[in-house]
Amino acid sequence: MNNMDLLAHSLEYIENHLSEEIRTEEIARECYCSKSTLEKLFRCVEHITVHDYVVKRRMTKAARMLLKSPDAGILEVALQYGYSTSESFSRAFRQVWNCKPSEFRKNMRISELFPRIRIPLENGDVYMRERRHVDISELYDLFRDRQECWFVCCDIKNLSVINSVSRKAGDMAIVECMKRIGDASGKEDVAFRIGGDEFAILTDSSDREYAEEIARKIHQCDEETFVCEEQQFPLGIHTGIARFDRSPLKYDELFQELHTTIREAASRNRR
Repeated sequence: MNNMDLLAHSLEYIENHLSEEIRTEEIARECYCSKSTLEKLFRCVEHITVHDYVVKRRMTKAARMLLKSPDAGILEVALQYGYSTSESFSRAFRQVWNCKPSEFRKNMRISELFPRIRIPLENGDVYMRERRHVDISELYDLFRDRQECWFVCCDIKNLSVINSVSRKAGDMAIVECMKRIGDASGKEDVAFRIGGDEFAILTDSSDREYAEEIARKIHQCDEETFVCEEQQFPLGIHTGIARFDRSPLKYDELFQELHTTIREAASRNRR
C-alpha cells in the first residue's frame, strides 16, 4: 500500500468511526502498517498527529450538531461523539473552538472548522506537493441549486507568519476568521472552509452588490486583533467575489474556480 492509499484508507476508517473510541494502534492495524509509520505520514502531509486529527474532526461534527439540532443537549452531543460526560466533551471542544459548546451555539453560525480531507482519485501525488483538498460535497450540492448566486471567497492574510509564532495562535486565527465571516453573512448564506486558510461563502443572492457588502463588512474588521497566550495578533482577510452560472460546472472545476478567485483577490490586495 503506497502512502496515498494508506492515507486514504486511514481517513476513511476514521470518518466511519468518529462516534466510537478510536486508537491510533487500531487505525494502523486496519491499514496494515505500524503506528509510527501512520504518525509520520500524518505529520508529513497534514502537519498534525493522528489523535489531533480525530479530535478536530469530532469537534467539527459536534459543532454542526449543536447548530443543526438546537434541541439536543450538550450531553447528548457529547455521547454521540465518544465522550462519557459533558465536562470531558466541553474541555475537548474548548481546546478546538476556544469557547464552551453553549457559547458556540449562541454566537457562531459556521461549523466547518476542520472539513473532511479529500484524496484526489487521480494524480494523488500532487496532493503531497500542493494545497490540501477538502471535501466540498455539501457546498457543491447547494451550489447546483444556487448557480445564479454570488460567492464571497476569503483567505487569511499571513497565516504562515502567525503559525510560525504559535500553532495555537494559527488555530485561533482560523476560528476568529470564521466568526467574522459568520457575522458578515446573511441568515441564508452558507460558509465553508475549503482549504488551510481559505473559505467560501455561497450567498443566497444573485445581486452583486449584496456580495460586495459582505466583503466590505469583513474588511471593516481588518484592523482588529485577537489574543492568544497574552499576545495580540492582527488578523486581515483577503476577499474576492465571483459567480459561476455556466452549466454544467463539475465538482473539481468549482474547487479550482474558488481557489483561483482567492489567489486573484490576494494578488490584487498586494499591489
